Amino acid sequence: MNDTLPATLPRAVTPAQQQQIVNIVRRAARAEITTRFGILEPSEIFTKSRSDDLVTVADMAAEAMMTRALQIAFPHALVIGEEAAAKNPDLTAEIADAPLAFILDPIDGTWNFANGLAVFGMIVAVTQFGRPAFGLIYDPVLDDWAITDDESHARMDRPSGIETRLKAAMGKSIETLTGLVSINHFTPEMKPKVAETLPSFGRVHSLRCSAHEYRMIAQGRADFLLTANLHPWDHAAGALICERAGAHVEMLDGGPYDASRLEGHLLVAPDRPTWNRLKKIFGFLLA
Repeated sequence: MNDTLPATLPRAVTPAQQQQIVNIVRRAARAEITTRFGILEPSEIFTKSRSDDLVTVADMAAEAMMTRALQIAFPHALVIGEEAAAKNPDLTAEIADAPLAFILDPIDGTWNFANGLAVFGMIVAVTQFGRPAFGLIYDPVLDDWAITDDESHARMDRPSGIETRLKAAMGKSIETLTGLVSINHFTPEMKPKVAETLPSFGRVHSLRCSAHEYRMIAQGRADFLLTANLHPWDHAAGALICERAGAHVEMLDGGPYDASRLEGHLLVAPDRPTWNRLKKIFGFLLA
C-alpha cells in the first residue's frame, strides 16, 4: 500500500471513458460468454488451485478480448486480469504503484457458470495507486450493470437508458441482519469459529459469486459481507460501489479498503454503528 499519496488525485476515467469500458465488457460478454453458457464441454473446463476452483475457455477468451481493448484505449494503464495473475502472481504487486490500473474478473462465479447456474458476473475496477476509483459489475444474463466512480453515487444502468440509484440497507439489530459469508475463505482453524457466529444473524448466504453479493449489498437486499479472500478482482469494484451506495466499507483491523492489500478481512455493513457491532462479533479474527 502506498502511504505517500496526495490527498486528491485527478479523475481516473471520464464519463465518456466509463461508457467505453461498459461497451468493451458487453461486447466481450456477447462474443465469448453468453454464447457458451450452458453448453460448455468438459474439455473446456479446467481446474486451478483446487478441484472446485475452475476456469473455462470463456474466462480466458473474454479476459484476452477485454485486455486487448483496454490496452488500446488506455495505452499507459496497467491491465491485470484474474487469469493472467493466476499464471503470474507477481502482477498484483504492481497495483500499489500504478497511477492507473484496470483489474478484471472476466467471469466472477466461474463454478456457477460452468455448472449452468445463472449467478455470475463480469467485474472491472480502476484503481489509482491501489485506491478504487471506478467500479463496474455487469450481469451478462440480465444485461445490466452496477457502476460508480469515486465522485458519483452508485447506480444500476440498463441498455434502455433507465438508471436506478443504488441504496444500501438501513442499519438494524444483529439478529435481523442478512449476511454474505463464505466459510471456505477462512483458514481451517477459523472456519468453526466463524460458523459459530452465524446463528446470531437472521440469515447468512454464500452465492459463490462476489459480483452478485456486492450487487445485493448495494441494492439493499443483503446487509453485510465478510471475507478473508482479498483478491483485488473480486473486491475492488464492489467495495467502491457499496461505499458509494451508502454502505460502510472498512478493513476489520481498521482503515479503508485498498486493492493492493492481499491479506486481512474486509467487512461491509449498512452503516458505521452496525459495522462496529459486527466487528465485536468477528473480532476474534484479529487475534
